[in-house]
Amino acid sequence: MKNLKLLLCLTLFGVFSNLYSQEIADHALGLRLGDSDGFGAEISYQKSIGRYTRVELDLGWRDSREYDAFKLAGLYQWVHNIDRGLLWYYGVGGGLGNVDFEPRLNNSNQPFQPDGGLFVFAAGDVGIEYNFDIPLLISLDFRPELGLIGYSDFDNGFDFDIALGVRYQF
Repeated sequence: MKNLKLLLCLTLFGVFSNLYSQEIADHALGLRLGDSDGFGAEISYQKSIGRYTRVELDLGWRDSREYDAFKLAGLYQWVHNIDRGLLWYYGVGGGLGNVDFEPRLNNSNQPFQPDGGLFVFAAGDVGIEYNFDIPLLISLDFRPELGLIGYSDFDNGFDFDIALGVRYQF
C-alpha cells in the first residue's frame, strides 16, 4: 500500500512538474515596441530570479501629437507554461518618467502649456511569449499603468500600454 501511494505521488509530481515547467532564460535583452496612443520604444531587460519568476526593466520613450515622454519601468513577473516554448506571464510593478506636453487650446480657444515634468506610476502586466529553439524570444503584452504623481494631464491618469517585444536570450 505504501509503495502504491509513493508511486501515485511520484506520478502526480511528474505530471504537474511537466505541466508547469518552462524555460526562463537567465537574461534577455531587446526591444519592446508599441503603445496605445503614440509610438514608443523601450530597451527591455529581463533577469530570472527563480524557476517561475523574473524581473523586467524597461527604459523607453513615447512620442505622440500631445506629448513626448521617457520612462523607466520595473516589473516582477510570474511565468507559466502553455505548451513547448509558448508561455504566458503576469506581473506587477511601477516606474517613473518625465513628460513634455505640446501647447494646446483651452475651452476659450486660447493656447496654453499643460504642466509637464516628473510622473510616477503603478503598473500591471499580462502577456504571452514564444521562446524559440534559437536564443530569440517574441512577446505580446498588455501593461495598464495608473498614475500616482504628476500623471493628471498625461492620459487622464490611466494608460493602456500594448507592445510587441523582441529579445535576445543569454
